[in-house]
Amino acid sequence: MGDETANNPAAMGMSRHVQNKIEGKRSESLEADCRNFIAHVTGEPVDCDKFDALKDGVLLCKALNAIIPGSVAKIENASKNKFAKRANIEQFIQGLEKAGVNGAELFQVNDLYENKNLAQVTIGIAALGRLAQKQPGYSGPILGPKESEGYKRDFTQEQLDAGKHITGLQMGSNQGASQAGQSFGRPRQVNPTGK
Repeated sequence: MGDETANNPAAMGMSRHVQNKIEGKRSESLEADCRNFIAHVTGEPVDCDKFDALKDGVLLCKALNAIIPGSVAKIENASKNKFAKRANIEQFIQGLEKAGVNGAELFQVNDLYENKNLAQVTIGIAALGRLAQKQPGYSGPILGPKESEGYKRDFTQEQLDAGKHITGLQMGSNQGASQAGQSFGRPRQVNPTGK
């Protein structure tokens, strides 16, 4: 058996709707930027118009090691072995996670290997680009916006105390609420004799 992905039939019904929604999130220009970023960081060309050249995980691992040396200890020889390819992709994802990339930006192995969710793969590679921007001395290409570093706010004790006495609207409000004027049918008739 070769390097084929699972032979899944065409999606129908709700599965098709979900797949169309995922495909609608893809951006060809961002995918091209991701491929160019990987090629520049690794110094090796990405040979195709899609992510097929990245399916063995080798270029991904090399890119992560170029940005953060030692992130992937061993890159598997993935010439024909699909398990080694999947292991390389998994090591790349784990390396991103160890480097502090938000879990919402990571993708699963099947998202890339079986083309399940290439939009999420693009988000993961863009997260690698933001990670590169945070490294001291990095002067390579920029992929995606720079990650924000937060905005610290300083409040005085008086401002903090004033905020304790304000009821937030998410807690609800009972101003103007009463049951006056409500009538829901006849009142309950209590008759001790049962007649």
